[in-house]
Amino acid sequence: MADHAVSDDPDVQTQLDRLDALSPGADILGLDRISRLMERLGDPHLALPPVFHVAGTNGKGSTCAFLRAALEAEGRSVHMFTSPHLVRFNERIRLGGALIGDADLARYLSRVLDVAGDVGASFFEVTTAAAFLAFAEHPADACIIEVGLGGRLDATNVIRTPLVCGIAQLGMDHQAFLGEGITQIAAEKAGIAKPGVPLVTMDYEPHVAAVIAAKAADAGARWHPMKTAWDAAVYRDRLHYRDGKGRIETPLPRLPGPHQPMNAALAIAMLRHQNRLEVGEAAIKAAPLWATWPARLQRLDKGPLVDRLNAHAPGRTIWLDGGHNPAAGEVIARHFAASLAPGEKLVLLIGMLANKEMEGFLEPLRDHIGMIHSLPIPGHACHPVDAFAALAARWGIAHRAHDDLAEAAAAIGTGKGAEPLLIGGSLYLAGQVLRANEQYPD
Repeated sequence: MADHAVSDDPDVQTQLDRLDALSPGADILGLDRISRLMERLGDPHLALPPVFHVAGTNGKGSTCAFLRAALEAEGRSVHMFTSPHLVRFNERIRLGGALIGDADLARYLSRVLDVAGDVGASFFEVTTAAAFLAFAEHPADACIIEVGLGGRLDATNVIRTPLVCGIAQLGMDHQAFLGEGITQIAAEKAGIAKPGVPLVTMDYEPHVAAVIAAKAADAGARWHPMKTAWDAAVYRDRLHYRDGKGRIETPLPRLPGPHQPMNAALAIAMLRHQNRLEVGEAAIKAAPLWATWPARLQRLDKGPLVDRLNAHAPGRTIWLDGGHNPAAGEVIARHFAASLAPGEKLVLLIGMLANKEMEGFLEPLRDHIGMIHSLPIPGHACHPVDAFAALAARWGIAHRAHDDLAEAAAAIGTGKGAEPLLIGGSLYLAGQVLRANEQYPD
């Protein structure tokens, strides 16, 4: 099973074990299997509350978090489906603002698995079906649905009439599934476009924008790109947004990183380019400060793991980020270019899945790294520590390999320096870190 999900609840674990035995063990794109599951379950995807459907290479999860914050600030009840989880499987399904409880989770997984026998459904398809079944049976004002992989053939794209669709930042990732070029990836992401539904997007290079424009036109979607239908900019520590309805000025997001203001702006644009759910200016202004999204330049400041990492360097700043592709590396590098003191270097603790581009992710960070600690990610095919050692040697950066997180934390904690620490390269590693620090996403 690709996600190796486990649960402390025995009833949930029973269903996850059933899924492990059923699943083909890898994501296989296509809408046939999820459509067959939906039909057997009574087509719950046709009975969802109004859907905000969000795709993108990077930033789609943060955009979902800003959407949820704005809608809840307006007093709306919101379901949300995101992936992957970091610590608990329950994080993927949020019912009316709270993580799904273990009893409900076990029940919905069981109902899907009871009818999934000969479908050949993947882990993600079963999870999507369980989420949609739960959402259809619990009234709410809105659903926020994050695309899992790509868009056109992603299981979430079984939704026929979303309220509004959005596409966040585009970059190179999942090439084995989506194609080798950025225009192929853009075409797959734009596959969520639907007839008559607003498609709100970021500003892209002309050749990429042309692909999205063509896909939107083919689908009969109403395309609303940044710089044309709406725009946003950061000026004097405020986010300034404008569109045909007027201008809004908001605080900068509490989520760190130079990319987050534009993710917030995309969420604002999605809210303002649909006409069914009214969201007032006060709620939009509150959203940047309310939104939370773990393992995205998250500052770790207390917990058992932090204590071990800071054993000999009290006060060391520790950052956690699950980014794992070149675009994410560039965003993280911009953050540290602005926040590191002159001459200051990062200590990097990293593990990465084998299907991620290690050097492409690290290249933007190269000049900011003074020491690399590498480790494997248990249960997953990942880059060997020798690969990190070879890259560090080629770049003239010190390197140390470790067998696991506990060993790495002990080694870092006994160091005498107090350089900032970045833990990154994988959301799976981020989940291990949060569990070890007893810091569970809610």
